[in-house]
Amino acid sequence: VDHEHYSKERSASLDLLLRFQRLLVSKLYPGDCVGQAPNTYSPDLLGVGSLLKKYTALLCTHIGDILPVATSIASTSHRHFAEVSRVVDGDLTGILLPELVVSIVLLLSKNAGLMQEAGAIPLLAGLLEHLDRFNHLAPGKERDDNEDLAWPGIMGSFFTGQSCRNNEEVTLIRKADLENHNKDGGFWTVIDGKVYDIKDFQTQSLTGSSIL
Repeated sequence: VDHEHYSKERSASLDLLLRFQRLLVSKLYPGDCVGQAPNTYSPDLLGVGSLLKKYTALLCTHIGDILPVATSIASTSHRHFAEVSRVVDGDLTGILLPELVVSIVLLLSKNAGLMQEAGAIPLLAGLLEHLDRFNHLAPGKERDDNEDLAWPGIMGSFFTGQSCRNNEEVTLIRKADLENHNKDGGFWTVIDGKVYDIKDFQTQSLTGSSIL
């Protein structure tokens, strides 16, 4: 139901592009080609890789033209940023690009040789500066930067002088405390200025400790 709802909201051309993008990715998803040397890939597979590169180039060119204009309008005010973000989210930038990036990362992890041969990855790097400029306009970005510069184990309200809600006592955890706790077999981590104990989750996770 949700898929049908979102499909109706998208234009027919955008939906067709999304289907075409997914078709390209599915054709490149590794089967028997895993571990093959670049010179042993079939012509059909290399042809799909070349098509993905051309598709990515066209998509990046379009997004590269849109984002500077979007950034210029969004910089006017927070209201403009919210409205522009809504428009961009429903355009190629918000629908095609995120799924394409995730798909290419997945393909790269499965068959790096084939993806390097296709040459689509460097094209995406050209969008980083445009995306970064737009994201820097997000409300609250300066506050987030200040929290990143401070030791994240201390609540942000401690620095701003704001009292805690309902006068609850705040436990301040020093960096040394966290490091010592983890050395003793614990698993504390810092997310948005708060320290969490994810020891129980670690035993259930399949991603490994380094990713956590």
